[in-house]
Amino acid sequence: MSSSSTTEYDAFLLVSFGGPEGPDEVMPFLENVVRGRNVPRARLEAVAEHYQHFGGRSPINEQNRALIAALEGEFRTHGIELPIYFGNRNWRPYLVDALRQMQADGVRRALGLFTSVFTCYSSCRQYREDVEAARREIGDAAPEVCKLPPFFDHPGFIEAVADRVRAALKQIPEARRAAAPLVFTTHSIPRAMADRSAYEAQFAETSRRVAEAVGHARWQLAYQSRSGPPSQSWLEPDVRDVLAGKGVGSLYPGEASGGPSQIKTPDPFTHVVVVPIGFLSDHVEMLWDLDTEARAHAERLGLGMVRAATVGTHPRFVAMIRELVAERIEGREQPRPLDVSDPCGEVCPPDCCLPG
Repeated sequence: MSSSSTTEYDAFLLVSFGGPEGPDEVMPFLENVVRGRNVPRARLEAVAEHYQHFGGRSPINEQNRALIAALEGEFRTHGIELPIYFGNRNWRPYLVDALRQMQADGVRRALGLFTSVFTCYSSCRQYREDVEAARREIGDAAPEVCKLPPFFDHPGFIEAVADRVRAALKQIPEARRAAAPLVFTTHSIPRAMADRSAYEAQFAETSRRVAEAVGHARWQLAYQSRSGPPSQSWLEPDVRDVLAGKGVGSLYPGEASGGPSQIKTPDPFTHVVVVPIGFLSDHVEMLWDLDTEARAHAERLGLGMVRAATVGTHPRFVAMIRELVAERIEGREQPRPLDVSDPCGEVCPPDCCLPG
């Protein structure tokens, strides 16, 4: 990745994870994701079944294309003349193909946005490594890619998530709305990886800001989508344990919260709002892990669960990306107050976000 201070950019690159778009693509996609790791075949087949439950496809590519279309309109409206390219780490369109097309189109230096909210090895450094691997494959004439800064604390992201939370709260009867906890979720990662990044701190800070923005004092952090072996320590509590009152800092009736909200004697509640704050689009980890498994768990517990939508193409989120691009093009950075130290700005130090 380039750390150049120049303001001369001639393209924008959206870098994402990728996902299958048909039943025949599911297993090859999963094999790409776990290549080089000793993941049992049975585990891959179990995950593949989740995709087949939704027609053998993930909506992530479609939603990224919708985001690109929204950005193209936003750029035009504000006079930003940058073509937008799209490349994935694990499936078509691959990063290397996007960079080759950029090279053919005469692109020399692009601004890149990774579709990850919080920074750790798998959500930031690995993306950087994949971009550099693609550039090496192309050769010396490969376009440079300058990563935009993390946006977990950006007012535009906070406002977009808060708007989604307000819409979710409106689905709960008004008399029961204030007592309904907000359960913020993000992807669980190995503890060893978390200890080498600001992932947990960023997650907590973003959740705090959103809860404050909507004026809702009752909230809790939880994790979802764990995929590692039982012998490996991953971030907890799992969202289903929080719903059942077994998670650390649970807000279940009758228990001290001990969580970020500091509510010591919570009122009984009948509804809960799950907020997947660590995800940008409603892909399979929303559809299966939350809308299927967590919802079924909530129903068994007698809880009315409302799942807030991800930011997707929310106008404030789209505007935020345009603002970050404009700041970099014009050679300026808008100062924003930070409550959490962010080690992953434009230039990563050598020991930032190691894999653990």
